[in-house]
Amino acid sequence: QVQLVESGGGLVQAGGSLRLSCAASGRTTNANAKAWFRQAPGKGREFVSAITWSGGQTYYADSVKGRFTISRDNVKKTVALQMNSLKPEDTAVYYCAGRRDVTPTTRAGDYEYWGPGTQVTVSA
Repeated sequence: QVQLVESGGGLVQAGGSLRLSCAASGRTTNANAKAWFRQAPGKGREFVSAITWSGGQTYYADSVKGRFTISRDNVKKTVALQMNSLKPEDTAVYYCAGRRDVTPTTRAGDYEYWGPGTQVTVSA
């Protein structure tokens, strides 16, 4: 079993920045590839970004590329999402996800482990 907990969400004005962090505990060797998803009110879960176990390869949705940066620290067992130039359409609950495979995917159903989410609200 792997436990994931997000932190760092909050309220920010458009154009501002937030840094989300995901802390892992338990059998963390079962969660290798990591990803961030988000879900806005009335919408489905949307892929945001992903990173390989080594951190050597990163992936981004077109909507956030150039604004968001994903990184990980395998010693501290954390994954971060630096969000810059935030827009109101970025408002959502952000979830940290992990899967046993070292290769990430963009499908939420491919991930076995999920955090409870953290709210990000961007005001106009």
